[in-house]
Amino acid sequence: MNETSSVVIVTGAAGNLGRALLTVLAARGVALVAVDHHAAALKDATAGLRIADGHLTIAGLDLKNPGDCEQVVSTALDRFERIDGVVHTVGGFEAAPAAETGPDMFERMFQLNAITTLNIFRAALPSMRAAGSGSLVAVGAWPALRAPPGLSAYAAAKSAVLRLVESFADELKGENIRVNAVLPGIIDTPQNRAAMPHGDVATWVRPEQIATAIAFLLSDDASAVTGAALPVRGAG
Repeated sequence: MNETSSVVIVTGAAGNLGRALLTVLAARGVALVAVDHHAAALKDATAGLRIADGHLTIAGLDLKNPGDCEQVVSTALDRFERIDGVVHTVGGFEAAPAAETGPDMFERMFQLNAITTLNIFRAALPSMRAAGSGSLVAVGAWPALRAPPGLSAYAAAKSAVLRLVESFADELKGENIRVNAVLPGIIDTPQNRAAMPHGDVATWVRPEQIATAIAFLLSDDASAVTGAALPVRGAG
């Protein structure tokens, strides 16, 4: 993907990681389609962006709905006529002991993490296939590899994200469409600092560090990389 002439959709763009990713990609000259459910937060997240080809914001959609994901893609194509990359940062987190985790929590975690990934990737594929190239990046989580106590539903959902990445990558490797994931550890955000006031923040990973790893996966420097689950854990 030639960064200075590429178009990338970023979902969850108003979140901590989404904002960092917008900044990193904008600095590389990428035209951005910033997507978030919250219109006011999205406006704030994109207010300072300076991009030669401009950027597009799409708010108020529910990515658990396949039709809304298709709307994101069609709106992006109407504006830029191409989509070179998709980074899906949307997800959700809940914790409870496994014995106290009901089907409703599993359903929420799978909908927010795995189903949204499936929907946005499927929506983007027709245009990428028509172009003969593309890059899809999902945000997994380190617990997807081994669930720690209290995170059975979350870890299972993020594991499903990795299985989707693996399947898409193998199915698309002959079509010049790469599919990868990053696996963050604990992210240094205001919310996590408030939730874990005694945590060792020095070992956490910053959103900017994850964004830089994602930018690598999108770039031509990673042209031989597909099906990867890249740990981005800081010192934790």
